[in-house]
Amino acid sequence: MSTKVIKQVAIYGKGGIGKSTTTSNITAALADAGYRVMQFGCDPKSDSTNTLRGGQYIPTVLDTLRERGKVKADDLIFEGFAGVYCVEAGGPAPGVGCAGRGIISAVEVFKQQRIFEALDLDIVVYDVLGDVVCGGFAVPIREGIAQHVFTVSSADFMAIYAANNLFKGIQKYSNTGGALLGGLIANSMNASYAREIIDDFVAQTHTQVMAYVPRSVTVTHSELQGKTTIEAAPASEQASIYRRLAERIITHTESRVPTPLEAQALREWAAKWADHLLALETNAVQQVAAGI
Repeated sequence: MSTKVIKQVAIYGKGGIGKSTTTSNITAALADAGYRVMQFGCDPKSDSTNTLRGGQYIPTVLDTLRERGKVKADDLIFEGFAGVYCVEAGGPAPGVGCAGRGIISAVEVFKQQRIFEALDLDIVVYDVLGDVVCGGFAVPIREGIAQHVFTVSSADFMAIYAANNLFKGIQKYSNTGGALLGGLIANSMNASYAREIIDDFVAQTHTQVMAYVPRSVTVTHSELQGKTTIEAAPASEQASIYRRLAERIITHTESRVPTPLEAQALREWAAKWADHLLALETNAVQQVAAGI
C-alpha cells in the first residue's frame, strides 16, 4: 500500500508586497478545484488566513501554547472558504522573543500529532514573511519541510532585494536537504517596464516566473469584503490569473538551486536599470514637450 505524498510549498515575500493576498487566492483556487488544502500562516501579524474566513482572525499556535501550555492541533485548525484548513503560527508578545519561534513551535506540534496525514491533505501552503530569513523563518527551507519555495516580488528594488536574500538562504541549505526554488510570482505588473525588470532578474538568478499578476481594484474590493478574489469575484480576469497560477503550483515538480547576486552585483544591476528608466522618462518628457 503506497503512502500518499503531501505536497508542501512555502511562499515567501517582503512585507506589504501582496504575499498573503497571493497565497490566499492560490489556496482558495486549489480548494475550489477540489483539492484538500491547508494554509499555514507564518507571519507574526497572524493575518494570513483572514480573507479565507470573512475577515476573521483565528487563535494562533503560540498564543494558545502560552495560555494552555499544551495543545491539540485540532484546536488550532479552522475551516475557511471551500473547506480550506486555516492555521496561524503567531508571534511573540510585542518586543519580546523571536518572531520566528511561532513557526518552529507550530510545525513541531503538527508533525508530532501527524495532522497532515490525518486530514488526508493534498497540499500544505506555508505563507512566510520574507524580509528576513532568520532561524525561525528559514524553518520551511532549512528543514526541508516544504519541497518547493516560491517568492512573491514586484519590480521594486526592496522586493527584489528580499527575493535575492531568500535565494541566498535556499542556496545555503540546498546541500543539506533544504527546499529548492520553484520560481518567482511577479506581482503588481502594471507598468510596462516592470515585467522587463523581473524578467532580467530571473534570468540573472537562473530561475523562472510562475505568473505575472497585475495590481487590480478587484482584489482591493474583494479584501474590503474580507474575501479572496476567488470567492468574491470568481468570474473576473484576476480570478482566472490566480487559478492558472494555482494550477502551475499544484502540478510543479522540479525546483532548483537559484544563483543569487552578490551585494555589489545586485547594486550594479539596480543602477543599470535606474539609468534605463531615467532615459525612458527623459525621452517621454521630451516627446511631450515636442508635441509628439
